[in-house]
Amino acid sequence: MASLKNMSRRARIATGGAVLAAVAAGTLGTVSANASAPAAAAPAANVKSATTTTSTHLTIEAANKAAQAALHAAEKENQKVSVAVVDRNGNTILTLRGDGAGPQSYESAEKKAYTAVSWNAPTSELAKRLEQAPTLKDIPGTLFLAGGAPVTAKNAPIAGIGVAGAPSGDQDEKFAQAGVAALR
Repeated sequence: MASLKNMSRRARIATGGAVLAAVAAGTLGTVSANASAPAAAAPAANVKSATTTTSTHLTIEAANKAAQAALHAAEKENQKVSVAVVDRNGNTILTLRGDGAGPQSYESAEKKAYTAVSWNAPTSELAKRLEQAPTLKDIPGTLFLAGGAPVTAKNAPIAGIGVAGAPSGDQDEKFAQAGVAALR
């Protein structure tokens, strides 16, 4: 340390810079060596076909066709609604917010679609089940109001259509059913 005090300011800066450069080069060399080292890849495994399943999903074109049919059915009755289509896992494929639809209708339509596909039943039927099992409504992401309809293939749920924004859930559900009918 005593020798650093005896050095000029310029010499101390140059020495400090050289030390920093050496440390950085060592670190960079270590990172570079680790980045270029090939990782041991796990061998690919071929599994028996009995250990896998295949599922059916709506195409985006089919989802759009169903949503447009539901929206059109609502427009014919001068109703301003939002329509959502979700896949078998409840992931939103698409949502259409009709002209003039209320801001709450967007999220409500998604939740109705999710609820319908989750239980493979129209949400009007599921709302009736709340009398026997009131805690069903506590399941996150669900909405037990009429307006959701499941889409099935070979009797298995593959999607849900939800409609929200009409004055009654019965109307919402009628429009959702129009979307399902468009896929037949």
